[in-house]
Amino acid sequence: MISTNDFKTGVSVEIDGDAYQVVEFQHVKPGKGSPFVRAKMRNVRTGGVIERTFNAGEKLPKAHLDRRDMQYLYHDGDAYIFMDTESYDQMPLTDEQIGDGKKYLKEEMTLSVLFFQGAIIGVDMPGNVILEVVDTEPGIKGDTASGGNKPATLETGAVVRVPFFINVGDKIKVNTKTDEYLERA
Repeated sequence: MISTNDFKTGVSVEIDGDAYQVVEFQHVKPGKGSPFVRAKMRNVRTGGVIERTFNAGEKLPKAHLDRRDMQYLYHDGDAYIFMDTESYDQMPLTDEQIGDGKKYLKEEMTLSVLFFQGAIIGVDMPGNVILEVVDTEPGIKGDTASGGNKPATLETGAVVRVPFFINVGDKIKVNTKTDEYLERA
């Protein structure tokens, strides 16, 4: 059990059978009445954010989230097959469990998979990935002065906007959260 007085950003608690992570919190001591804690919390399973008010000192069960490193092996129909790097067990994950990061999945990539009560609830994609450009328009000498960009298809099938000087075969670093080109790798 964890007291609401011990809330910190990132603390995980269990509410109504779901795991929530504290995003923001504020301890309030009004002139009249008893103190309370106002918290913004993100549902770990769905990503939805709620705002709840708790009495100061109220106890909540701590959510035990388990992170395991798993290696992406291959895509098979509707499933993405991952292997636990410790036990070598293979597990299929769905599109919903992986989320938007699936467009950056590359075979043999190791990711952190999040478990709650024995069930997979999400995958933590790395913030940046390095991928090879497999299709883009060729760069033309002098194009870089305009500072524009063009679409490029990466080895995983993802399409991102890149500067004109990037060519097929170049390896680039991409931000997986914003889908933005960062730099050549």
